[in-house]
Amino acid sequence: MTNEIEEADVATTAVDEGGAGPDTAAEHPTRPDDEVDGATEGPELSIVTPLDVPGQPHLDLDRALEAILFIADEPQSVVHLAAAVQRPVAEVRAAIARLRADYDGTGVSGEPRTDVADANDAARGIRRGFELREVGGGWRFYVRTEYDALVSDFVIAQTSTRLSQAALETLSVIAYKQPISRSQIASIRAVNVDSVVRTLLGRGLITEVDTDAETGALLYGTTELLLTNLGVNSIDELPHISPLLDDGQEGFERD
Repeated sequence: MTNEIEEADVATTAVDEGGAGPDTAAEHPTRPDDEVDGATEGPELSIVTPLDVPGQPHLDLDRALEAILFIADEPQSVVHLAAAVQRPVAEVRAAIARLRADYDGTGVSGEPRTDVADANDAARGIRRGFELREVGGGWRFYVRTEYDALVSDFVIAQTSTRLSQAALETLSVIAYKQPISRSQIASIRAVNVDSVVRTLLGRGLITEVDTDAETGALLYGTTELLLTNLGVNSIDELPHISPLLDDGQEGFERD
């Protein structure tokens, strides 16, 4: 009995001194002044990263990764993505899983909110025409297999028949040095080749044939369509190029 009286006195003293008792929140609702001193108006996303700009809404992790992957020309490793958004690798892996489920039509993406209930159930079940695929230790957007032929025909129909000088030079480098990565092509040509490689891919003249074991970079090679256009049966039938180069530059002569 004595202990119960002492515990009651302690609780009463805590309330009198400004402490928060169990019923304090119910008896003293938040005042407008508390809103000014406390949280900002409107719902906040649960993500907080150094990438957030003061005064701007917080970034959603899933959408941030989606934006990066949308413009990436090469597969992006989980570690690289985590460094880009400055979030733990485990959180990035979970976000990628949510994105894949969203695109496959089996779930919804968007970092879990801590302030609102999930109201996106109605969006489930939409299977996208693209997918997030892991290739060479990294992640990248790809057209779903069943739409490959359709997209290829569309791209070819939308492009002109003539290749630019830059495209021809890049195609020559790939033909003689395949399999070769984008960075290696750029090193040989001493210019950025990203847009040209995309053009050649769109024309169906080159394709992704492998990935570099050390760097994970995509390696490109020529396709049967190029052989058909050139009128040869094999890439080995291409003429030796070294005699045509000034001082016989190394790196192009085929065995």
